[in-house]
Amino acid sequence: MKMYVGITDYDWFKTLKQANCDEVNFWKPGGRTNFKALDEGDLFLFKLHSPKDYIVGGGLFLKFSILPSSLAWEAFGIANGANSLMELNNRVYKYKKTNRLSDPDPCIGCIILSMPFYFDENDWIPVPRDWSRNIVQGKTYDTRDITGLGLYKQVQEKLGYQTVVMDSAENRYGKEQIIKPRIGQGAFKVLITDAYQRRCAITGEKTLPVLEAAHIKPYSLDGPHEINNGLLLRRDFHTLFDRGYITIDKNLTVEVSHRIKEDFGNGKEYYAHHGSKLIILPERKDQLPEPHYLEWHNENVYIG
Repeated sequence: MKMYVGITDYDWFKTLKQANCDEVNFWKPGGRTNFKALDEGDLFLFKLHSPKDYIVGGGLFLKFSILPSSLAWEAFGIANGANSLMELNNRVYKYKKTNRLSDPDPCIGCIILSMPFYFDENDWIPVPRDWSRNIVQGKTYDTRDITGLGLYKQVQEKLGYQTVVMDSAENRYGKEQIIKPRIGQGAFKVLITDAYQRRCAITGEKTLPVLEAAHIKPYSLDGPHEINNGLLLRRDFHTLFDRGYITIDKNLTVEVSHRIKEDFGNGKEYYAHHGSKLIILPERKDQLPEPHYLEWHNENVYIG
């Protein structure tokens, strides 16, 4: 099993710990470089800036995405380790040496973590002996190595979990995968946004600020935060979908209710899409809208 120890500042960690966030955006100010150190479900650990050379918490790696800070704030809020979008942007500007005039909606690299944990100070773990002060962003460890295995055991002991020794890489998706990362509301928004190539499934609109991740079956009614229970829709289409004026059938065809015209005296733009297929869909088959959820929406929400 791989682990990554990422460097962060104390204020970011303190904000998350005090809010007890159940998902985390460990963001990088650059917004250009991808993060390929971990696979889904691997362990990402927080290490404070020197001279506080301690590991203070972590979480399970879920996904990396490059997002404008406004979308990161909309998705994660205080789970960005900041109390407001302005505070988040000011931190980004400090690192990037830019400002709101030259970079009004700065892009940041978002390492999205599930099921985070935060150690009390008396449980902080000193960095491994091979840690170098020259490390700027972080370092990868592997439980197949003595140092990595020792660090993994320390983390598990602090968490009170039973330590499981990973004997071979062949178990990577078997016994070794003890916990599957849980998708939260913020992660759901990002996963849907990326799965639909940042375009509205119905119109193809790609102006990101007006696109929203829609649940087909609402989370409040036991609809899961899963990609196959979501659609990326332009904000007005999302509203109409949630209120039952629009639905998608199991053949991925758009249906627009006659009630739009009856209730609002208009709707020409929306009727233009009636009977058309979704024009943007996830590339992976397992991420396509699940027919069971679509049928639920047809039967329980749509007022056609």
